Amino acid sequence: METPMNSVHQNIRRAVVAGMFYPAEAAELQQQVDELLTQASDFEANPTAIITPHAGYIYSGPVAASVYKIIPRHQQRFHRVVLLGPSHRLSFNGMAL
Repeated sequence: METPMNSVHQNIRRAVVAGMFYPAEAAELQQQVDELLTQASDFEANPTAIITPHAGYIYSGPVAASVYKIIPRHQQRFHRVVLLGPSHRLSFNGMAL
């Protein structure tokens, strides 16, 4: 019998650009994310919403890390996460949710 956890894992999309815009190896990726968060600027904010770039880490990593670094201080305020982004592979009208 299939458990809900197994069915969730079957629906996870394969990382098709791993190794191109961020490291392909999990340990190297974790190290890079940890370094970005450690080096990120810390600033005071009282966010209602967060908008952050999603380009390759060498392009947008420092800016994204600065935004993500403040989330733990405000996590009780967030009840919903909505990710919006363009389709890089297929052209279509509207939005995929």
